[in-house]
Amino acid sequence: MIRWRRGTVQQVVRGWRGAVELTVVLAARTPDDPATVRALAYPDLVGTPQPGDEVLLNTNALALGLGTGGYALVVAVPDRLPEDTPPRGHIVKARYSPLQTIRLAADEEGSPHRAALVDATDVGGMPVITADLHSALPAILAGIRADAPDARVAYVLTDGGALAAGFSRTLDALQGSLAGTVTAGQAWGGDLEAVNIHSGLLAARHALGADLAVVSQGPGNLGTGTVWGFSGTAVGEAVNAAAVLGGRPVGALRVSDADARERHWGVSHHSITAYGRVALAPADLVLPSGLPAALRERIDADLAPLAGRHRVVTVDSGGLDEALRAVPVKLSTMGRGLDADYAYFLTCAAAGRHAATLL
Repeated sequence: MIRWRRGTVQQVVRGWRGAVELTVVLAARTPDDPATVRALAYPDLVGTPQPGDEVLLNTNALALGLGTGGYALVVAVPDRLPEDTPPRGHIVKARYSPLQTIRLAADEEGSPHRAALVDATDVGGMPVITADLHSALPAILAGIRADAPDARVAYVLTDGGALAAGFSRTLDALQGSLAGTVTAGQAWGGDLEAVNIHSGLLAARHALGADLAVVSQGPGNLGTGTVWGFSGTAVGEAVNAAAVLGGRPVGALRVSDADARERHWGVSHHSITAYGRVALAPADLVLPSGLPAALRERIDADLAPLAGRHRVVTVDSGGLDEALRAVPVKLSTMGRGLDADYAYFLTCAAAGRHAATLL
C-alpha cells in the first residue's frame, strides 16, 4: 500500500551527498492532509526538483508518524524527467520495485576494482566491528580515532534500515573520516556497491584498502517488539561473514540505562539474540570501564549465557569522552543525545578502541 499525493515544490531547504530536502505544498486529497510537508528527493533516481515543480509523493512515512523516516518521498518529477544515462553496471537494487536502479558492483566485469576482487576470498585478519544501529557509527569511529587516527576505516551499510546511503546526513558529515562506504544487499548509493555482506567486506578490504570495517544497517530500525521480528538479526550474520572471510569480529553491544523499554535496558534483546543465537562464530564483545555499578551488574548477567561462545572484553574508557564530544556530527540514538544515553555511546566507542588494538 502506498499513500499517494501530488504537490508543488515551494522551497529547496538543503542538500547533502545523495539527497535534497524540500518543502512541498500538497494538493490535499483528504481533510487531514497538511498544507505543506517536508519531502526528500534522491537526485540520482528522480533528478533534482526545483521550486515550482510538480512532484509525485509517497507519504507513507508521514501517515505512520515515523521519526527517522518522517519525510514524504519524491517518486517522480513528471513534467521534468531526468535525462537518460547509460547504465554503468549490471546489478539491480530495489529489485522489481517501481524504482529499481541499475548499479555497478565493485567486483563485476567493467569495474575498476575487478582485478583486485575477482580472486579475493578473505580479508586478511581485518577487524570488523558489527553494530545494530546506524547511530553507533560515529561513536565507533571516535573510539578508533582516539588510538589509531590514521587507520583507514570503511563502512559497510547493510539493507536493514534505509536503503539509500544518501538518506544519512551522518555519512555526509563523516566523509573525511572514512575510506569509503560500501552499500550491500538491496542498499545502494555508497562509494562502492556490493551484492551481499561478504562481497561488501571484500570490497572494503581490497578495493578501499581498509584497515578496519564497521558494519551496520542504515538509519531507521525495523522491529515488532518480538524475539525475532527486528532487522538487527543481521548483526549476527555480519559476525558470521567476517569470520568466514578470515576477519576479526568485534561486537559493539547495544547497551542502555536510559531506554524506557525493559527489553532494551542493560544489553538490548537485539544484541542478545543476534550474538547469542544468530552468530555462529565467536566475537569480542566489548564493554567500557567505568559504567555505573548497577548497569554493569545487569550487563554481566545479560552476557553470561553468551560467554561460552564469545569473549567479553573490558577496555579502558580514558579519553573516550573527549573523543565522543569531538565527533563532527550530533550523536543521537532513538532521539537521545550523548548525555541522555551515555552508556550506549561509550560502549560503541569502546568497541572502536578495542578494534584499533587488533591492527
